[in-house]
Amino acid sequence: MKRANGALMSSRRAFLSGLAAFAATPAMAAAPLVSLRPMMRPAALLDDRVPSASDLVSRSGLGGRVGFVVADAATGDILEGMNPLFPLPPASVTKAVTCSYALERLGPDYRFETLILADGTITDGRLEGDLWLVGSGDPSFDTDTLAAMANALRGQGIRVVSGRLKIADGALPAIFEVDPSQPPHVGYNPAISGLNLNFNRVYFEWARQAGDYSIAMDARSETLRPAVQIARMRIADRDSPTYTYDHIDGRDHWTVARAALGDRGSRWLPVRRPSAYAAEVFLSLARAAGITFSDVALAPTAPPAAAVLVVHRSEPLDVLLRDMMRWSTNLTAEVVGLKATMAGGQRPDDLAQSAGAMSVWMRERLGARHAGFVDHSGLGDKSRLRPHDMVSALVAAGPSGALRQMMRAQPMLDGRGRPIADHPVAVAAKTGTLNFVSSLAGYARLPTGRDLAFAIFCADTARRDALTEAERERPEGARPYNQRAKRLQQQLIERWAALHGGAA
Repeated sequence: MKRANGALMSSRRAFLSGLAAFAATPAMAAAPLVSLRPMMRPAALLDDRVPSASDLVSRSGLGGRVGFVVADAATGDILEGMNPLFPLPPASVTKAVTCSYALERLGPDYRFETLILADGTITDGRLEGDLWLVGSGDPSFDTDTLAAMANALRGQGIRVVSGRLKIADGALPAIFEVDPSQPPHVGYNPAISGLNLNFNRVYFEWARQAGDYSIAMDARSETLRPAVQIARMRIADRDSPTYTYDHIDGRDHWTVARAALGDRGSRWLPVRRPSAYAAEVFLSLARAAGITFSDVALAPTAPPAAAVLVVHRSEPLDVLLRDMMRWSTNLTAEVVGLKATMAGGQRPDDLAQSAGAMSVWMRERLGARHAGFVDHSGLGDKSRLRPHDMVSALVAAGPSGALRQMMRAQPMLDGRGRPIADHPVAVAAKTGTLNFVSSLAGYARLPTGRDLAFAIFCADTARRDALTEAERERPEGARPYNQRAKRLQQQLIERWAALHGGAA
């Protein structure tokens, strides 16, 4: 206990020294604090030395609104709140809800399966009939895995398919893009299908050669770079916009401004017809393995009597979700959210229906009366969640539960933005970032071992709504807003650690 108390006193001194500068200046006008339950006030001296949350919010210089709630993660007792019942865009904090939704509906051991089936007879390496590539929506499926399946087919002695390669993608609804308001070329806004490949992105690469450019579009993975024709690029003699997109004759047609290219570079672009993309790449890989087909076609489902030749199973769901939380992959969030909705007995037509089902689930299971999601990733800025409801979900998940284990450690930073290696507060949380929206929700473990559950939502929706399409990728002022929001989030956590760091 002596060692713990020493750490506590040291940490409180550290928090107070970092926050004391705010206490000397009168607080500026800000939204009032709202406590959901009566709180015991800390010792008067400590209370006087720690700046109020209103002061911290005012000094952050953020426009719009800030809402937060912090609670004891073990008991659920609310310790402090500001605008706790005001719905705000959660951004990628939505993925934490999706995580819980998928774990409950599908289970941590759920695996996606991708199959190669034969609908016909096989004689002397020849399939008299059609070969089927059947997806279940695996968001982690990539070119290396597809190549391994083609090689496994070859290993079974198949050389010729008299019929067609058929692609069955009906396991999930076909969705053209997650959020229509995003710029057309951002790779984090992919299409969704029952058969996904490389997060439904194509790799665009360019290099200046002899006064012009060489360009390539491929489905690259760690070891392979098969060229594709489903997505095509043309260089246009203009300054802006940087990219344009059109969907013509079943292909993605892109143009890029010559003035934006420089000497060389690359970027991932979204694919809008994932199943056709996977079909083209599989044909290329199969032919490289010595397997020939007559044609290719898309279909929703394979015949029930088709024989299974090759099976690929994804990593378990808990592994996929941990990666999703770490890298904030939108495709994974949308796929597992759709699958969870379907596991509950509903076949959604689109993301909005599935996200609506998740909203109902959160209300019924967690008492989140005003949860309103438009997707499962948080990319759409019309989703709304109250800080109080997010904290309720975190308390329900438990400070030592699976959700916390999937959250990424969030380092506390010094004045120059560098991680503080020995900071006494350990934060595991999910971040969320959109233009003029910054959110953070998770758990903070104090030096005494006490766990806090918190949600901090910052949003200037009026400023975000005023952006033109050309401004949406890198709008002026968005980066400083995000930096100020993150600083405020850390200051609030330090405040709570100073005030509530005593024994639970």
